[in-house]
Amino acid sequence: MSIVITGNADPKEAQAYVEYLEEKYNRKLNKLDINIDGEYADLSYEFSHVPFERIRRITGYLVGTMDHWNDAKTAEEADRVKHSLGDEGKMESLS
Repeated sequence: MSIVITGNADPKEAQAYVEYLEEKYNRKLNKLDINIDGEYADLSYEFSHVPFERIRRITGYLVGTMDHWNDAKTAEEADRVKHSLGDEGKMESLS
């Protein structure tokens, strides 16, 4: 994937900013806008999205998915009480 670089910096200086930002944040840039005003450089940048896997703690294990679990461990998870933060369990007011 190529980086979209806009602004008024020369290509060599723009590449230096790309290398600096990618090294500093350890991520790949998608877009970089450089506005040079005298001795100041205003950088607006966007990094590419980092794919991640959701990790949950289920029955004492840190897991992403349960598809590799055996039937007993899957049944143990299914029997657990699930708690909710939603409104479905509201108590009536005692007025």
